[in-house]
Amino acid sequence: MVQSFTKKKGITTMEDSTVKDLKAGLLGRLIQQTDEDYNEARKVYNGMIDKHPRMIARCEDVADVVFAVNYARENNMLVAIKGGGHNGAGLGMCDDGLVIDLSRLDSVRVDPDRKTARVEGGCTWRKVDHATHTFGLAVPSGIISSTGVGGLTLGGGIGYLSRRYGLTIDNLLEAEMVLANGSFVRASESENADLFWAIRGGGGNFGVVTSFLFKLHPVSIDYAGPTLWEMDHVKQVMQWYREFILKAPRELNGFFAFVQVPPVEPFPKEHHLKILGGIIWCYTGPLDKGAQVLKEIKNQLPPPAVDLTGPIPHPALQSMFDALYPAGQQWYWKADFVEKLSDEAIDLHIAHGRNLPSMGSSMHLYPINGAVHDVKSDATAWSYRDANWAEVIVGVDADPANRQKITDWTREYYDALHPYCSEGAYINFMMEEGDERIRATYRGNYDKLAKIKRKYDPDNLFRVNQNIKPAMA
Repeated sequence: MVQSFTKKKGITTMEDSTVKDLKAGLLGRLIQQTDEDYNEARKVYNGMIDKHPRMIARCEDVADVVFAVNYARENNMLVAIKGGGHNGAGLGMCDDGLVIDLSRLDSVRVDPDRKTARVEGGCTWRKVDHATHTFGLAVPSGIISSTGVGGLTLGGGIGYLSRRYGLTIDNLLEAEMVLANGSFVRASESENADLFWAIRGGGGNFGVVTSFLFKLHPVSIDYAGPTLWEMDHVKQVMQWYREFILKAPRELNGFFAFVQVPPVEPFPKEHHLKILGGIIWCYTGPLDKGAQVLKEIKNQLPPPAVDLTGPIPHPALQSMFDALYPAGQQWYWKADFVEKLSDEAIDLHIAHGRNLPSMGSSMHLYPINGAVHDVKSDATAWSYRDANWAEVIVGVDADPANRQKITDWTREYYDALHPYCSEGAYINFMMEEGDERIRATYRGNYDKLAKIKRKYDPDNLFRVNQNIKPAMA
């Protein structure tokens, strides 16, 4: 039955009978626009996003997810899936639709003997890191611990462990999902293998993932941290880095970044608020060798202005940037994949990096060679296995008044560098950029994804994402 909605004082409301039916089908809460906590519930990580759904179904279990999906489909409602809410474009939220909020589905079950972890779809990486670290294990993930497991995984998953252990999707063994028709299925190499192929990089296009099963790796204490140089030395550092990281041992990861030094300890006072360029290292080899490995690197380069490398528990490294990037700041993202880092591109990076518009604004170059290259480009939906870096440029500021300033800086930087990059980008770093950009990101895998979309979501119920439209029959 198609339900009816009415407008009252500028707010979309549901008829009382419909509210009763919807609430009766949920174990969790149904949050509406008239509820006191509605504005808090609709917030996402990016403070630039201001969307107003009709309702938010805060699911308590898989049964709630099934009910909410069925309700959205039967009532022809726009539906968004909110996990951690970190998506830059705010695709965990929608206007005038139903948000399926998974934040209460956040359990982690570690099997230390099998070296696996079963993680529910609303979990954040902070909870995963905490649970797995107890056993000296870790899942390859990102660099901010408040990030949602679901969004990061379905988009690919780039982070400190990528060069050694691959993308997050390369460590995904299976997923449990609710499909658009309300059915509950398992996707793995042996069950619904086409669906399993698609969700490894295809984003939230194919259903609601209620749990992931990950392979774990022995990671406990890293030798890691930032090494930062004055801008006058950055060209030399970047030229050295572009060669070194492509041949470095896999247990060593390092992403390049421009930063404005926070005015807090342990950063030296003489460098507070300076703009520096540097590399954030992560060495996961034998801990007693870490200092020597980093010493040999530093001997090849000018003396750094800041060097904070040392032994650090892996969860602490994963959350190192959390304080700099609390929820609610304004974010504007632009991204590309990069195969080669030319001298001309380096000069442009430095020209724009010198002018960071705020403390949180940055450019990161994440290496995606090593183990990422071991997987063929058509083995998963994630197609850019031949790229060497994932580049992201972010304008970040706590003050909404600076929204245009950080957006303009990001766009100008991106426009200058894009001619030196690939056509596609890591979808977790993309804003809403249109169908052509999505096709460019999936390249030769797009047509296969569109056919799988037609099979599992023919009416495109799950379209609040980097959307892959169902192929024509």
